[in-house]
Amino acid sequence: MPANSQRYGALRYRLHFQRRADVDDGFGNVIPGAGDFTTAFTMDAAMRPRNGGETVMQARLQGRQPWIVTVRSCAPMKDVTTAWRLVDARNANRSFDINAAPVDQDGKGQWLDLLVTEGEPS
Repeated sequence: MPANSQRYGALRYRLHFQRRADVDDGFGNVIPGAGDFTTAFTMDAAMRPRNGGETVMQARLQGRQPWIVTVRSCAPMKDVTTAWRLVDARNANRSFDINAAPVDQDGKGQWLDLLVTEGEPS
């Protein structure tokens, strides 16, 4: 029996998977990943919060909330790395930094889990 986050009805979030665009330096050379974030694809996902934490950066307390994001395995997911980020399709101000590459937890190749952090700059 699949876990609750691996049921099709549990895919309640819509996320944009974004990566940095390649930029031309003006001399005919392409600098990979130096541009702004652009949406590569959008898909439904399940999200489970994990225990959050706080760190002190530049004498200010920074709240960080880690999440486990579960998505269906598909061809575009093979390109996703930690250089990408996720953006909530319903709230563009809510972005998630990918901390770990997608992992097939059950070994069946059907679902992938990503560890992401909300509130952390990309």
